Amino acid sequence: MKRPFAAALAAWVFLTRLPLPTVQLNESDFEAAPGFYPLVGVLIGVIGAAAFALGWAIGGAFIAAIFGTAATLLATGAFHEDGLADLFDGQGATTSERMMEIMRDSRLGTFGAAALFIVLLLKIAALAQLPFMVALTALPVAHGASRLSAVIVIATSRYARAEGIAKPVAKGIGAAPLVVATLTGIAAVAVGAIILGLGAALCGVAGLAIGHAATRLLFDRKLGGYTGDCLGAVQQISEVGFYLAVLAWL
Repeated sequence: MKRPFAAALAAWVFLTRLPLPTVQLNESDFEAAPGFYPLVGVLIGVIGAAAFALGWAIGGAFIAAIFGTAATLLATGAFHEDGLADLFDGQGATTSERMMEIMRDSRLGTFGAAALFIVLLLKIAALAQLPFMVALTALPVAHGASRLSAVIVIATSRYARAEGIAKPVAKGIGAAPLVVATLTGIAAVAVGAIILGLGAALCGVAGLAIGHAATRLLFDRKLGGYTGDCLGAVQQISEVGFYLAVLAWL
């Protein structure tokens, strides 16, 4: 990475809708940006945790879970949730070409709406049942680790479209950004384990891995690669897998 600070800013610009001071970013910055996706994910999770704490003070666990989830939706502009819905809308297609055509359509279909509703409901339900400090810790850890889950797709698959919003990572990911992303994700889990406990943290990672693998079954073989929507879906289902596994452990 020639410009790591610029790459980190590019990751923030790409993954969130929160404004930054005007900076000059080039294509190589966005190509290196996946190295900082987990770090940006942790920061998004911190925003969610702050909203969770506010909701807890106002009305307890259920309000807290709604606040925490809503805050991350606002921070990202529902960027990843949109990808989740598009991927599930595409599941009714019989060919890869038709699947990508449906996924590009901005309209929300029945499959996508159902998937989005279920995933958001699972997030809120899981967070509401976790103890306060566990939920507060799980949010940044899950958001950081689930962005690493998406980076792993970039590193181990190929971009399936000729063009699209994820085109800056169409060439894959370099060794340096991959190392940075991996170490950041591991660090997030390691720090989280101090509060969650080692068993809960490892169980969360296992749940995340199951979510990662299950989501890839929906697109890898059919598309022969990934799209930006697929990355969003992997992030969302990996995040939910983390929460559910921690809840199961407890």
